[in-house]
Amino acid sequence: MAISDNVKLGSGVGIFHPDLVNLYGCSIGDGSKIGTFVEIQKGAEVGARCKISSHSFICEGVIIEDEVFIGHGVMFTNDGWPRSTNIDGTMQDDSDWQVLKTRVGKGASIGSGVTVLPGLTIGEKAMVGAGAVVTENVPDFAIVAGNPARIIGDVRERKF
Repeated sequence: MAISDNVKLGSGVGIFHPDLVNLYGCSIGDGSKIGTFVEIQKGAEVGARCKISSHSFICEGVIIEDEVFIGHGVMFTNDGWPRSTNIDGTMQDDSDWQVLKTRVGKGASIGSGVTVLPGLTIGEKAMVGAGAVVTENVPDFAIVAGNPARIIGDVRERKF
């Protein structure tokens, strides 16, 4: 595991075990914290003051805005039709598929064990419950849970 030379790290980024992460071609904003066993791929962007918990996977095409919490073991995807080979049996390469971009809005919170399907938006301040499978866009301020994730509330109505 490694931190590649082409990673753009903002000031004050905390990487808890630099030898136990895999970061390459990505950018991480000021003051963000990256946990152990996290992989962040090329072209992914993590904003400022985010927390990316251990064992999470942030693939190419994922944009995480500022102040986002990503729980343990969160998996993002970026391919709507994943295959290892083409119809003729030849191995696929980068020209055989298209990255579907995913955006996580400012201040959103994604619980542990969540899977986010490709090409979606999770809105600002939204909260995704642990173990959810996000198959549709999540509106700003929505609380979603389940498989598939469904709206169960609004963070503005919660008394914490």
